[in-house]
Formats: sequence, structure tokens, C-alpha cells
Amino acid sequence: MPTHHDDLETRPADAREADLMSRLPALVAHAQRAGGFWAEHLVGVDPAQVTSRAALARLPVLRKHELLQRQQASRASGGDPFGGLATIGWRGLLHARGARRVYQSPGPIYEPEGEAPDYWRSARALTAAGFEAGDLIHNAFSYHLTPGAWIMEAGAHAIGCTVFPGGVGNTEQQLAAILDLRPVGYCGTPSFLRILVDKAEAAGVALPIHKALVSGEAFPPSLRDWLAQRGITAYQAYATADAGLIAYETQAREGLVLDEGVLLEIVRPGTGDPVPDGEVGEVVVTVFNPAYPLIRFGTGDLSAVLPGTCPTGRTNTRIRGWLGRADQTTKIKGMFVHPSQVAEVLRRHPQALRARLVVSGRMADDRMTLRVETTLTDDHALRQTLAHTLREVTKLRGDVELVAPGSLPNDGKVIEDARSYD
Repeated sequence: MPTHHDDLETRPADAREADLMSRLPALVAHAQRAGGFWAEHLVGVDPAQVTSRAALARLPVLRKHELLQRQQASRASGGDPFGGLATIGWRGLLHARGARRVYQSPGPIYEPEGEAPDYWRSARALTAAGFEAGDLIHNAFSYHLTPGAWIMEAGAHAIGCTVFPGGVGNTEQQLAAILDLRPVGYCGTPSFLRILVDKAEAAGVALPIHKALVSGEAFPPSLRDWLAQRGITAYQAYATADAGLIAYETQAREGLVLDEGVLLEIVRPGTGDPVPDGEVGEVVVTVFNPAYPLIRFGTGDLSAVLPGTCPTGRTNTRIRGWLGRADQTTKIKGMFVHPSQVAEVLRRHPQALRARLVVSGRMADDRMTLRVETTLTDDHALRQTLAHTLREVTKLRGDVELVAPGSLPNDGKVIEDARSYD
């Protein structure tokens, strides 16, 4: 069984960083030139200057709701259904090579699939999970509308596996096929794998599956151990329909290792500002995909960078995995308050280091308190000024509490809804 997918995984970290930085200018220039959206989104940006993480951090973050709005507006006007983000289309659209497939994700958001082998880069995650050439894989991701099943299938083919397209549902029929064909591997959600195991146990038979790559939902250690007790070693992959594979688990079971085709930033929710390593924030990725370039794409997921490198010899950055959602928009007294508004309050007051808006009270009696980390915890004037800015930005009254640096939890929350709904 191969230890690593390729030599890129074990190259020196500084060599990887230099490679990523050297590729950034060409990616930005390609996106500006080929995708109508990017020419507007990155107007005034000189690609030749985007050669460092600091320069990248000055570019705007593209968040998923903005991508959806762009696509909707473009389709409403009879334009490009991808909203000008893709560099490929079909029937001569965009005057470029055509997409092999088009997918629909909730929204709806439409994603193209280009012609590159292992287009979504999932082969790396499959290799880390122990899959190898000649394996038969039961693929229980959906083949309908969304790209989940195709993401895994492309990677499986890239490493020489054969795939049974099980899809979702029809549990009894899928179980019968597994017992007939005896696949050694499974791709799909962890919850459906458990359903299959439960069904098999109820029927008094054992599944031939002994390795799995799961994704699409949380994979708690308790379920991992439950599967292991039944002879199935399962690892998780973190992927999205827009970006493809972002990170994957290894046999070390110490966080998730970044894919080699992704440049990751962790930013403070509601902003584009990178946070220090170890602090929880929103996952923002730049994906080196010429067919569908994504530059500072905000996934909406929370995670944090882990220190050190993977014991398996992989030298890329590791993240803690999925830690929740970054979009903490909350309705308070009938008005929406966004994380970006909390960030705006901070921006106006350099003495404020971090902040957390806590919403408390009972239904119809909302109260909000802005807890602010600062070295000036006894500064009454700062407290009053912050309260005034909070009201100006949110149009709501709130209290301000000044706390010492390091007092707020490191969980990525900018807005905490602590109301009682009893």
C-alpha cells in the first residue's frame, strides 16, 4: 500500500510556500482575463504584486452568498449561468473548452467540472485512507444533481480503483449488492455507513468493507471507534462542491492535512483579516484550478491551524477539522446583526483587540453585551465610546464589558446567542 500519494506531500514546507506564492500572480491574471466576475471583483489589482500572503490578504474575500447572488443576477439577465466565475462553459459559452458536467448545489449554485483527471483532487485523500489500485469501492454519495459522488469517483479512478455507483437510499438493494460484489472500500456519509452496518448485523451477516473515506457531515470519534470495532477503518475528507478537496485525515488521526492544490487562510468571521495560527476563524481558500479559479473563497466553515507537521511525514499545514459555521448572523429585537458589524466596531477602536457580542434574555426581551478584550479594562471613556459605536453600527443599544486579553473563548464565535427560548 502506498504511504503517500506523491512527493509533493513530503517536500520541505518552505519549498511548498515558495511554489504557492510563485503561482499566485498567474492565477490572478488568468482569472481577471478569462472570468468576467473576476475582472470586476479584482479591479485595480496588479497580479504581479500578489506574491505574498500579505498581498493576498489585501484582496477581497468572496463568500458563498455573494457567489449565489452573482449567479442569480447573471442568469436573470440571460448571461453566464456561472456568473462569470468559471473560465469554461458549453456550446461555445465563454469561447473556451466546454465543461464535462455541470452540477447544482443548494441555492441553487451551479458548478462546472472540467476535463482534468482527478478534477476535484480527491485521490490524495483516498490514498491517505488506504485505498489502492484494484480496490472495488462502494460509492454511496449522491449521483443526482450534486457533485459528491463524482468527486470521489474521479479520485478513485485516478488511483486505479473500480467504483460501484450505489448512490443514496435503497438500503436493502445496496446491501444486497455489497454482499454480492464484496467491495473492500466505501465512500459516502458516515451515517449511511452505520445504517448499512446495522442492517447487515440485523440480517446476521458481516460487511466485506474494511476501509472507508467519509465526508459530508460530522464524523465524531465515537462513530469512528464504533466502526473500528466492526473491522472498518474510516477516515474523513473535508471537501466542498466549489473548491473540491480542501483537507484530509491521515493514519495519525491528528487533524486534517491540507491538499497540495489549496492555499488556506483562517480569517476572523465577518472580515478578511487572517488570525494568528491556533485561533479559530473562517476557512478561506484559494484554489489553483484554471477551469474554476477561486481566489480567497470563504467557505463559511470554522477551523484553526494546528502547530507542527503530521507524524506520517506529510509537511503541509494541518487544521483541526470542522468546528462550526462562521455565519453567525443573529436577529436581535427584529433586526439582523452580522459578524461584519462587530468587526466594524473593532476597526474603529484600535484599543479593542477582540470582541464577542453576547445576546441574552428571553423571547421578546433581547439584551446584547459587547465583550471586548483590551489592556484598558478600567477605561470608562473607552467603554462609553464603544457603546456609542455599537449603537451607530447596529442601530441597537447594548452594554459594553471590557475584559483582559485572552479572556474570550477561542471558538471562532463573534456573536453568541445565549437567549432562553423556554
